Amino acid sequence: MNRNLPALLAAIVSLLFPVATVAQTYPAKPVRVVIPWPAGGSNDVVGRLVLQKVSESLGQQFVIDNRAGASGSIGSDVVAKAAPDGYTIMVHSTTHLGNAHLYGKKLKYDTLKDFTGVAMLSAQPGVLTVHPSLPVKTTREFIALAKAHPGQINYSSSGNGSAPHLQMALLISMTGINITHVPYKGGPPQVTALVAGESQASFATIGTVITHIRNKRLRPIALGSTSPSKALPGVPTLTASGVPGYEMSPWIGVFAPAGTPRAIIVKLNGEINKALAVPDIVKRLENQALDPSPATVDRFNEVIRVDYEKYGKLVKLTGAKIE
Repeated sequence: MNRNLPALLAAIVSLLFPVATVAQTYPAKPVRVVIPWPAGGSNDVVGRLVLQKVSESLGQQFVIDNRAGASGSIGSDVVAKAAPDGYTIMVHSTTHLGNAHLYGKKLKYDTLKDFTGVAMLSAQPGVLTVHPSLPVKTTREFIALAKAHPGQINYSSSGNGSAPHLQMALLISMTGINITHVPYKGGPPQVTALVAGESQASFATIGTVITHIRNKRLRPIALGSTSPSKALPGVPTLTASGVPGYEMSPWIGVFAPAGTPRAIIVKLNGEINKALAVPDIVKRLENQALDPSPATVDRFNEVIRVDYEKYGKLVKLTGAKIE
């Protein structure tokens, strides 16, 4: 596909319909929301919750389309090839940026050139979690056990190149442990495997494991963020648990095909930020251990650029790759 095509289409649209008019009448029909992960994961939960409120505000349907597979790259490809008219958008996480470095030329799209950031939805802190059968309660005990039994501890992730994969890969690189990666297709299968004991450890978003932790089916060890979590009081950060300097904070945001009219992007951004300020939305997100993170269009795109470089360095540092 010609990478200049989205911008060319947008130019044609702007000539036929002045941008201001397009934004005023948008949306005039249902908006397709591609979520490149299975239903039930963090991306799906926050996307449905926030965009339902946007749908109510704008008086038009926002139809969820789950397109899981290949760490989100299948759904991303769908959006990259969609018309840049505001009627196809995507809810994706920092995994979208990691994929660019892990898949490289295997991707059929350019992560930076073929998308534009619309709005940040939430931060999704990760927690190092183990199956209760693993005889560890602290980070130091986990590291000691892994070093005593190299290659014998399996850890699940939501896919090659996903945030949980890279979070654990970073921990491995910083501690010198040797544990075995078992990728699954999305957060729910990743956590199901951990609860069933198919894997013994995992980095997972707090929201996907919080119920299992409360029911004692899983044990939290440490947080990947730099600050404590209200959802898991008493659980320390990795930095405070013997891995100084550990920091990796994934997020979830909304993207659109490159070339989507700026006025539509700004309108969507405003509606999303308005939804993120609704007390009920804030409460429901926090109940899922997701921190609402409103940002302007320009701020979000700056975060994308910075984290794109960070993930590139992390992939090289950890040696993470598509298996």
